[in-house]
Amino acid sequence: MAKTSTGPETDSPKRSVSEIVDARLSVRAFLADPVDADIVSDILIRAARAPSGGNLQPWTVHIVQGQTLTALKTAMAKLCFDRPDGDPMPTPFYPATLSPAHMARRIENGARLYAALGIDRDDKAARKAWIDENVQFFGAPLGLFFLMHRDFGPYQWLDLGIYMQTVMLLLGEAGLDTCPQADWAMYAPTIEAMLGLPSSLTLICGMAVGYRDESAPINQVRTMRASPFFPNGEA
Repeated sequence: MAKTSTGPETDSPKRSVSEIVDARLSVRAFLADPVDADIVSDILIRAARAPSGGNLQPWTVHIVQGQTLTALKTAMAKLCFDRPDGDPMPTPFYPATLSPAHMARRIENGARLYAALGIDRDDKAARKAWIDENVQFFGAPLGLFFLMHRDFGPYQWLDLGIYMQTVMLLLGEAGLDTCPQADWAMYAPTIEAMLGLPSSLTLICGMAVGYRDESAPINQVRTMRASPFFPNGEA
């Protein structure tokens, strides 16, 4: 049974940007508390003040919740079982070769997450089951899909990232937690068809939105951060 709570206190003082950034983590276990879609819609509109090259504003967002979300989760559970490798991806998640510094960060991240979950490194079935929770939005009651025109390039992807960060900051101000998720791109063509999206648009990623389950061990994981200044492992 999904956990519920009364959600955050509505009269709680709003957090500063610094407080939101310092507390940020990719939440991977959510309460079942409903999320007001009107609040999210307003935030998505306000976040469009984010900069974009040539003011293209290349982002398009699709909100899923309620029966649509329930049906999507059911379909995705079956799809992950039938086609665990997903659809062909034109852009891989990572380059074929990572530098030692980047590989070390990725390994450390995975080790912390699976340790919190109590999943052994060699337990492939449990690891696969956990990965599949991505396309359940980790139990969040509302999900976002971020889309762009297929002919847009890397600088429009940069614009989308800036927009998404602005969305996450504003959601944090509203007391909501998030998890940006690239895993949805593994099934992009299938999801685009499910949602009836026009062929001119392609799914880039998703984002889970809701209230974090503070009791979940996975939400206690805090990953390290390297210095952004050169040399920072790139030399």
